[in-house]
Amino acid sequence: MANPKIIQGGMGIAVSNWKLAKAVSQTGNLGVISGTVIGLVLARRLQMGDSNGDSRRALAHFPNQEVAQRIIDKYYIPGGKPENIPFKTVPMLTMPLRSDVEELIIAAAFTEVWLAKEGHSGVVGMNVLEKVQLPHVAALFGAMLAGVDYILMGAGIPTQVPGVLDALAEYRETAYKIDVDLADKDDNFEIRINPAKYFPDNKPQLKRPQFLAIISSAVLGKMLIHKSSGKVNGFVVEGPTAGGHNAPPRGPMKLNEKGEPIYGDRDAVNFQQLRELGLPFWMAGSYAHPDMIQKALDEGAMGIQAGTIFALCDESGFAEDVKQAIRTKGYNGDMSVFTDPLASPTGFPFKVALLDNTLSENDVYQQRPRRCDIGRLRTPYKRSDGIVGYKCPAEPLKDYIRKGGKEEDTAGRKCLCNALMANIDLGQAHPSGYQEEKLVTLGDDLSFLRGVMCSASDRYTAADALEYLMQNVKAESAIGVGIA
Repeated sequence: MANPKIIQGGMGIAVSNWKLAKAVSQTGNLGVISGTVIGLVLARRLQMGDSNGDSRRALAHFPNQEVAQRIIDKYYIPGGKPENIPFKTVPMLTMPLRSDVEELIIAAAFTEVWLAKEGHSGVVGMNVLEKVQLPHVAALFGAMLAGVDYILMGAGIPTQVPGVLDALAEYRETAYKIDVDLADKDDNFEIRINPAKYFPDNKPQLKRPQFLAIISSAVLGKMLIHKSSGKVNGFVVEGPTAGGHNAPPRGPMKLNEKGEPIYGDRDAVNFQQLRELGLPFWMAGSYAHPDMIQKALDEGAMGIQAGTIFALCDESGFAEDVKQAIRTKGYNGDMSVFTDPLASPTGFPFKVALLDNTLSENDVYQQRPRRCDIGRLRTPYKRSDGIVGYKCPAEPLKDYIRKGGKEEDTAGRKCLCNALMANIDLGQAHPSGYQEEKLVTLGDDLSFLRGVMCSASDRYTAADALEYLMQNVKAESAIGVGIA
């Protein structure tokens, strides 16, 4: 398999949707869909009326039609639900997964990958977060049923994924060990799936996708090579200026005068060490410039991963008003991005775009009633009775404290699950009349906008972004380690 020079970032929730991934893949680069909260995305798209019938068209090709029909019967609303009526609740993730939840995740991952691959021969990847462990196996299986070519995973240390991919490709029963707070050393908490049960008579042939781990240092890359359950095929090396979740600084957390984490020399990438790993790697974090791509190639990288430049193009899943506001402010040099050490319930620093009428404004944040009704970022913990419970520092304060949480850990925490759904125009309308507000994440660097736009009111496509990025790349570049 030839190495792509550009990987389009897997931005969640559904900012990296199938339309964006398809547009990038058709150019010979790697388009990536986001697997984050993918079951909920499908359920809400169906409730919105499934514009153009795309989701139902994909589900018509799902190899288990009984499962596909159950999902359509449960969630599809012809013509779409009224704007002020709440979306139907999708059950929370628990151990073990409920059968209907497992089915929904499998079918949703299949749907998104199938649509991204429809009508062309380009390669498509899926990005998932190690931190959100409970849906992993189901999402990976669904993506593989649609022929996904790459799996990319960060936000943690994904040593289990290569072995899971090996097992799923052979329809072996597969388990994923789950990190549970307060668990004893001998406890064994896991999510287990038997992929063969979905196809007792005729199993579709599966291929094992390439696995790219998203890392912040060569040290982590070396550890993954030696301790993973199967073969790691390469790395995306992401710096702290990238959008979304960032790796914490190495060493004690220190903040600058703005309240942002300070990254130092220990967090800088060592290209020599990366090359010595002997696997393909791509650079990410403020690499969305023609000269930076060539720099990465000259250092031995296969190319780059770029997110923000694609997040703001026509095909991305961001709400149109969000994209235009950011493009205008960014083109004029007025867009600010804050690396918030508190916003994410995960505890990872999180890039927040400072936009009017979003949760980046304190008064908007304070007006939101604290609730946890999606719960994908909940942390499993072992209760005193031995049963696994689930808690999130963005949930109602009394609930978090009742579960053993500390009040100081809730300060500034924001419900990313609901906010990121709002970013793609799938935010919940609550019976109280409250409409979930947005919280937008971007990378630090927006200077590329003047390379792809002619004015502050202009817009651009994924193809425009790729043409801009590749304009200075030498034809002979990136001749190096290939994916086996």
